[in-house]
Amino acid sequence: MTAKPRILQVGSYAGSPTANDRLARAYDIVELWKFPDRKAALAEHGKGINALVTSANYGCSAELIDALPDLKAICSWGVGYETLDIKAAHARGIQVSNTPDVLTDCVADLAWGLMLAGARRIAHGDRFVRANQWGQVHGGIPLGTRVSGKKLGIVGLGRIGEAIAKRGLGFDMDVRYHSRREREGVPYKYEASLVELAKWADFLVVATVGGPATFHLINKEVLEALGPTGTIINIARGPVIDEAALVEALESGKLGNAALDVFEQEPKVPDALKANEKAVLLPHIGSATVETRKAMEDLMVENLESFLKTGKVITPVEG
Repeated sequence: MTAKPRILQVGSYAGSPTANDRLARAYDIVELWKFPDRKAALAEHGKGINALVTSANYGCSAELIDALPDLKAICSWGVGYETLDIKAAHARGIQVSNTPDVLTDCVADLAWGLMLAGARRIAHGDRFVRANQWGQVHGGIPLGTRVSGKKLGIVGLGRIGEAIAKRGLGFDMDVRYHSRREREGVPYKYEASLVELAKWADFLVVATVGGPATFHLINKEVLEALGPTGTIINIARGPVIDEAALVEALESGKLGNAALDVFEQEPKVPDALKANEKAVLLPHIGSATVETRKAMEDLMVENLESFLKTGKVITPVEG
């Protein structure tokens, strides 16, 4: 009987119903998250491990890379890679892969769900009905705002940003975007200034990458430029928005609404956001559909299998 290839798994894939069992059947897994002393576990089991699997939640630090002298491939579940030390990996010639494309549509769909929920007060209305307030002395919920025909600004016109923009055309919206550089061959107007995009937009969707380069990109100035009738939607990474500035803008009335799937200190969410009826809050579920989580799992495993068979991953991270 052929021995199973030995790999390191940094954390449990609780968000994927079958990934843990699938990996355990095919590989000899060193389950790092189960060891109380990670450093000792790596010293004992790290030698000879050529590949590890992880996710943006668990990451892969330079310290972890240094503890695995034979590591050649890092296969991550998910599209984000800001918690993976790409520079340290590439310095050692280690390949890094993620799972792009397969979650694009579901994340874009959720951005639209958040946009509609924020504009039309869907979550507020749901709570209102459940509390038996409809038709009572409490009156009605505040009026919402129309989405169709409005101005949609997108921060980051990558795969997901472009999918969101495409949906905007179906709502007869005027769509503009801001990115590090202008894209060729897209039908949307480029706005070099993020503040000017926010001033123009009715809805501003954050779809950029995370990491140091975009930390607090959406700051007080941007939020106040979006204004008291504007809505900010974030399906990217929590730290892209200055959360303290966001809370202040909502409470002061300088920003109209916020609809968020991600937060700066997940899973911690500021009490001020929880208490604010102008905020729609979701627990980072952009990719949380049966179809997408299975596709993410499949692509992660395909990257791992490809590396072990050919020495090359399928979807390398080049950054």
